[in-house]
Amino acid sequence: QSHYVACMATILSQMDKDHYSTYIQAFPSRPELMDFLMETFILFKDLIGKTVYPCDWVVMNMVQNREFLRAINHFATTLTEMFLSNSDFELQLWNNYFHLAVAFLTQDSLQLENFSPAKRNSILAKYGDMRATIGASIRDMWYNLGRRKIEFIPGMVGPILEMTLVPELELRSSTIPIFFDMMLCEHQLTGSFSRFEDEILRRLDSEVEGGRGDEQYMQLFKSILLNCCQSHPELAKPGEDFVELVSGLLERLMDYRAVMNDENKTYSMSCTVNLLNFYKEIDRQAMYIRYLYKLKDLHISYENYTEGAYTLLLHARLLTWSEEPNAAPVPSPHGPHLHTQRQLKEALYNQIIEYFDQGKMWEEAIHICKELAEQYENHVFDYEMLSDILQREAKFYEKILKVLRPSPDYFAVGYYGQGFPTFLRNKVFIYRGKEYERREDFEMQLLSPFPNAEKLKSTSPPGRDITDSPGQYIQCFTVQPAEEAKVRLKGRSIPEQITNFYKANHVQRFSYSRPFKRGPNDPDNEFANMWIERTIFTTAYPLPGILRWFVVTSTEMTTISPLENAIETMMKTNEKIMSEINRHQNDPSLPVNPLSMLLNGIVDPAVMGGFTKYEKAFFQESYMQEHTEDAGNIEKLKDLIAWQIPLLAEGIRIHGQKVTEDLRPFHERMEQCFEQLRAKVESQYGVREMMFFEDRRSGRPRSIAWVPDWDRLSHAGARQAPPTPKPSPRPSESEDRRNERKENRSSSIFGAWRHDPRQSISELPEPKDEKWRLSCNMSESSLSSDGKQPSPSRPAAAAQPSAAGSSLSPTGFGGRVKSASKLPPLPRKISPAVYETFLEQSDA
Repeated sequence: QSHYVACMATILSQMDKDHYSTYIQAFPSRPELMDFLMETFILFKDLIGKTVYPCDWVVMNMVQNREFLRAINHFATTLTEMFLSNSDFELQLWNNYFHLAVAFLTQDSLQLENFSPAKRNSILAKYGDMRATIGASIRDMWYNLGRRKIEFIPGMVGPILEMTLVPELELRSSTIPIFFDMMLCEHQLTGSFSRFEDEILRRLDSEVEGGRGDEQYMQLFKSILLNCCQSHPELAKPGEDFVELVSGLLERLMDYRAVMNDENKTYSMSCTVNLLNFYKEIDRQAMYIRYLYKLKDLHISYENYTEGAYTLLLHARLLTWSEEPNAAPVPSPHGPHLHTQRQLKEALYNQIIEYFDQGKMWEEAIHICKELAEQYENHVFDYEMLSDILQREAKFYEKILKVLRPSPDYFAVGYYGQGFPTFLRNKVFIYRGKEYERREDFEMQLLSPFPNAEKLKSTSPPGRDITDSPGQYIQCFTVQPAEEAKVRLKGRSIPEQITNFYKANHVQRFSYSRPFKRGPNDPDNEFANMWIERTIFTTAYPLPGILRWFVVTSTEMTTISPLENAIETMMKTNEKIMSEINRHQNDPSLPVNPLSMLLNGIVDPAVMGGFTKYEKAFFQESYMQEHTEDAGNIEKLKDLIAWQIPLLAEGIRIHGQKVTEDLRPFHERMEQCFEQLRAKVESQYGVREMMFFEDRRSGRPRSIAWVPDWDRLSHAGARQAPPTPKPSPRPSESEDRRNERKENRSSSIFGAWRHDPRQSISELPEPKDEKWRLSCNMSESSLSSDGKQPSPSRPAAAAQPSAAGSSLSPTGFGGRVKSASKLPPLPRKISPAVYETFLEQSDA
């Protein structure tokens, strides 16, 4: 074949202009000439595409290209003279010419920027840049078409775009105006240039991803087209919008291309999301779906199953439960076999459920199961599939309660300096860490794509000297989810496995607290002037989502006073005690060491100092006179201190049951410290007694819920008692066993005091003071004037149920507030029937 090409090049080199004219005129008829030109164009294009000579045979390649160029230009003259008029115009012949000319211009052997400087200069000196020559010929041939141009739109948009992307300034400057001519031609005929716009957006995606296009091209494209549009008032505004659209796409495509081959695909995912969001905004569904699946594949390759599920869910939400055909092609192995939207949506939902299961996002999987169950039950009546999906849903509920799910850590990461790509430059992101991921490991992965970046040691926002510098600076620190508790979870007693999920997921606001000192320094009490500067970061979307990170869209900064800081610290400590107690009640096999450390750190003054420093800082008469506005918060802090006592009591009781003989002296010392602490707190701040009651629907004791409200630092609310069930027949033996299993695996914060659900009212001791038993909140003001009521034992009083459920204190606990005066004891076991009687009387 190389010999054949060499012979052809030799023959062509012997022909001059007269030879070409004589040969063309020798054809007896116009159809025969047209067939010759058609076959010649196809032959030349085929030879150019095959590159019969090795790439280092530069001279042979250049000689061949020089002769082909001469022949193409002679044939172009023939086209203009004989096949351009209305009666003689041949669309296919002209189309073949344009494709041949573009293929010649874009062939590898003519891309001089790929050669060494010496070789490039030698080629230019002997042959010149043939790309500029053929480019000028293509431009002239296009303008010669006149009114026929519309017939080449949008077919010629791709080849012309490919030509303008060749990195040669003169060529780009002379050929980019062809785009404006296409816009003008279509606009004059149809009133818009939508076909041209759709095609150039589609072709730009593949061309830039393939390695073509650069910053120079984007700037030339903008300046040339804007200048052209300004000369035509009817195209000024739509033309400007189009240029901005293409510029935005080019910027995102070049960012994507820059990171797509990196080993660390973190930033490829960000650029992919930028692109799919762009295509969604401009309503290009096919391209949007294409990048959705690219993103999904990236996530699955990194085992980001949760993010992969959310990504697929975006496509599933575009589909309907109908028999309509799929509108856009699906780049999926199942795509060709799923013809209707219902089939595709069902397949996607099943894949999404699997991904959510692998990512331990069972709450999300349950939502998808419910939607599928609705279709199977009420629309397609496929009860076999309904049974299957309900069984899967039941397993997810079981996993929520039984499988350990560690809460993820969140990290704020700032990329500062002009050395970063545009999609990172001077922006802050919130990242969702993986299970048990340490910040040190996370930072190491973060810095790997930027070996020259410097890690900032301060967590404060950097100044202009950093953001405007040419370098790269990365800031990383841990943040906490700051979302308020879900409305439907507030004021309810809900298992910790459920509430923990909502505390760490579907979060869009995150907080970072930085302590600082203000005012005179007190070396003996650091709490007195310990202020907190709290920054709230709000992300563009909730986490988790289609990425493991999202950009911060707004920040708020507030200052927390030392007293408010003390209240928050006490709230968190009480929550921690309650959480640890519930964990041990739910799983008696847990090791006791974490509970030991927690309790001892609070009750032993030698370890943490107890509440003494709070009392010295805020409870002194001098402080209260100087800060009269803090009176309410001081009462809240006292209330929190008082409510910690019954929590500690229950924790120490559990600790005493589980402690080994070797640690018995340690436990006894802790008990002694606690008794001293209890006597002091109860004498100064009153007695608090926690309330509990069992869930009559399942026989499972309920944990005490405490939902803090960080904004108001107040937790007032009322616990709602469960509705009174109707009398039911005695359960069967199998139901008894099921209830017994539920009783054995469940507990509450006061789970030691269990009752027999089948015990009748007659088996219980007669209550002595019905009126007192129905009260829900007891204080000194509610006692009799003489105060001569006898004292109950503490466990019995703690087991006292309230007729109205229980009243929450200002700090959110359910139970009774009373003075140190004691009240008569009540039986430890209360049957559901008695409790229902209390509720009925309370309602009355």
